Amino acid sequence: MANVLEVHELSRSFGGVQAVNNLSFNLGEGQLLAMIGPNGAGKSTCFNLINGQLRPDSGSVVIMGTKINGFQPRQVWQLGVGRTFQITATFASMTVLENIKMALLSYHQQSRSLLKRVRKVHTDESMELLELVGIAEQQSRSCGVLAYGDLKRVELAVALANKPKLLLMDEPTAGMGPSERESMMELTSEIVRTRNIGVLFTEHDMDAVFTHADRIIVLNRGELVAEGTPDEVRADQKVQEIYLGSSA
Repeated sequence: MANVLEVHELSRSFGGVQAVNNLSFNLGEGQLLAMIGPNGAGKSTCFNLINGQLRPDSGSVVIMGTKINGFQPRQVWQLGVGRTFQITATFASMTVLENIKMALLSYHQQSRSLLKRVRKVHTDESMELLELVGIAEQQSRSCGVLAYGDLKRVELAVALANKPKLLLMDEPTAGMGPSERESMMELTSEIVRTRNIGVLFTEHDMDAVFTHADRIIVLNRGELVAEGTPDEVRADQKVQEIYLGSSA
């Protein structure tokens, strides 16, 4: 199994606060890797270092064999990295289909005259993505009127538009009810397997993490304190003390 992501001794501080400290881990293609930890553990900083929004103080991030230290987010995206966010980011006034077309226009470097082009191009490819995430029937609806769970699916389709080999998902089930959360994680797991994508995700819902993740890494105060299979992490005494508590 080839690695799509390699993090080597990564560190980043803000003033006197060490947000990420000497962090190392790998993610293979076709794997679903959960990153968990208490608030302030360094999860968001780590995501932003991988995505190019922040630069590390030391260490390196290697994506599909390319060291991306100093890359801008768009350069990282062009390598084949998709990302979804805790709070969805779509064009509310545009339809579901138009949102996917906008992402595809950017991927195909056809960004000039977007408003003129968006209604005419990439319809079939857009519909394939909407069918993949299960909302093809919503293609003509404005994103501004969609239920939150459906918005999350639109965002996932947008993140898949550049045919990523690595997908970063920041709390993919945030704001969803129990049945929606399970449906979203099942969908993500299926996409990982069928498209052989490596997925790194953060999540506060421990049921989603321990049911669907292949591996789990646990951060605390910017440091890696445990990693392994869900069973191994659940049984780890240190993890129980700092995070899982009585829920373990």
